Amino acid sequence: MLFEVWAPRADDRVALWLAGVEHPMAPVADRAGWWEVTAGATDGDRYGFALDGGPVLPDPRSRRQPDGPEGTSAVVLPDSYVWRHDWRGRGLRGAVLYELHIGTYTVEGTLDAAADHLDELAELGITHVELMPLCSFPGTHGWGYDGVSLWAVHEPYGGPEALKRFVDTAHGHGLGVVLDVVHNHVGPSGNTLPAFGPYFTDTHHTPWGAAVNLDAPGSDEVRAFLLGSALRWLREFRLDGLRLDAVHALADTRALTFLEELSAATDTLAGELGRPLFLIAESDLCDPRTTTPRTAGGIGVHAQWNDDFHHALHTALTGESQGYYADFAAAPLAAVAKTLTRVFFHDGTYSSFRGRSHGRPVEVTTTPAHRFLGYAQTHDQIGNRALGDRLSATLSPGLLACAATLVLTGPYPPMLFMGEEWGARTPWQFFTDHTDPELAAAVREGRRREFAAHGWSAAELPDPQDPATRDRSRLDRSEREREPHARLLAWYRELIALRRDQPDLTDPDVSAVKVAYDEEARLLVMRRGEVRIAVNLGTAPADVPVGPRARVLAAWEPVTAPGPDGTLRLAAESGVVLSDV
Repeated sequence: MLFEVWAPRADDRVALWLAGVEHPMAPVADRAGWWEVTAGATDGDRYGFALDGGPVLPDPRSRRQPDGPEGTSAVVLPDSYVWRHDWRGRGLRGAVLYELHIGTYTVEGTLDAAADHLDELAELGITHVELMPLCSFPGTHGWGYDGVSLWAVHEPYGGPEALKRFVDTAHGHGLGVVLDVVHNHVGPSGNTLPAFGPYFTDTHHTPWGAAVNLDAPGSDEVRAFLLGSALRWLREFRLDGLRLDAVHALADTRALTFLEELSAATDTLAGELGRPLFLIAESDLCDPRTTTPRTAGGIGVHAQWNDDFHHALHTALTGESQGYYADFAAAPLAAVAKTLTRVFFHDGTYSSFRGRSHGRPVEVTTTPAHRFLGYAQTHDQIGNRALGDRLSATLSPGLLACAATLVLTGPYPPMLFMGEEWGARTPWQFFTDHTDPELAAAVREGRRREFAAHGWSAAELPDPQDPATRDRSRLDRSEREREPHARLLAWYRELIALRRDQPDLTDPDVSAVKVAYDEEARLLVMRRGEVRIAVNLGTAPADVPVGPRARVLAAWEPVTAPGPDGTLRLAAESGVVLSDV
């Protein structure tokens, strides 16, 4: 078996340690900084590399880390998994995504346990499961954004074979699988990459310290490392797409950016495999060039999260106006209307949160709606709150139903956060399991300082390192059978079915979406072809002009057909979907 490693920082020797035996490695003549050796190995053998007689370090491209990122690597022989389902892929148009954290989706917190509930998601009408990061990180529990071994699956979740079983089971239910990957930083604990080569650069600084090296000397190999990791998830694990964390934090000044390179490589792989593959960016730039095709001068990422839609909807539902919600809260229904018809709220407008103008307009006549995802809740927007409180902690079932109505009938592919569909009352809090005591203390104190500035006392904040914080964040699946949760779950199911059955609801033409609203009455009406959607966020019933031919397709509260004058009486905190045909 060939073992190889990029280690330009080794002065004169690199050794493979395999099953306790040292094997000196030789430089590769035509690949600067690379070392290699051939040695006999069996599946599961532990190994690592020692540079210049130093300690044995895990393989940067390790496929498996049984003891976490700080332990030795394990040999993974060519794929012995027998796939049960022939999968031809599923693209984003018409998609309904479901963001899921393996560690808190079930009591067991494993991929196998989560796979046992995939039939529920298929029955709900979900098309793609979006998994939060699975790369190996120190400790057992965490969000996953401090991953260290970027080629390995977190062992407490079940390791690489469990991910294959999960994907295979999902495909058997007709579900695509998307994985959240992090390229903008690597977790601080257990990170041995700097010992091997210039994976990071002081040329740029990020919130996590030195930037991942995408444009300084040595960056060709660093890019190849990240590209190889990304494409491996898609090829070897048969994933359908990747969600790219915080691409605005990628410090990259090269003419051909890493994102463009990844986009091109993904499209090439899709052609080779004969099935659709896609990338979804998280970006706060409000820049349509992120998803503009490369042939039109854009970066070519296939879609992106639209936080502006979330912020507008959140302020309309809750009345919150702190921080980045301030601009949206000034006229929240106007903000919702703008994000439904023009995608971004900040499209060159002034952002008081940033203290400057922000964003760029989307050309809605030529940009399809499936370039942007719409949602009312995400792991970030819940977990980065002081108490990790969901909308269900403060909103009535009726307002939760209104949120679902706008997300699931809106122009953008909807994304739900796990448990949202039944109004889960469990919080989703920020939790960690750092094995480094100093790092654990720094994270705890940093969070306390952050929220102290907003009036929270240390005693009120959950301790990220306390196992109880993670335990509180696990879903209580028994809620699904109880009211008011069961009723809300049925509403989500009904709306998703309507989205699937009514072609107008998946029309990609954003310019065809028409919205009218009454800020004072808290009433908003959206028209999508022959389908009309009305939500009343107010505390009093409202009369909605819909025309005498309107037919009710779905209603949160009972409604009667419009009278001869074409007016429909809509209950407070309620939504309705109608058809003109």
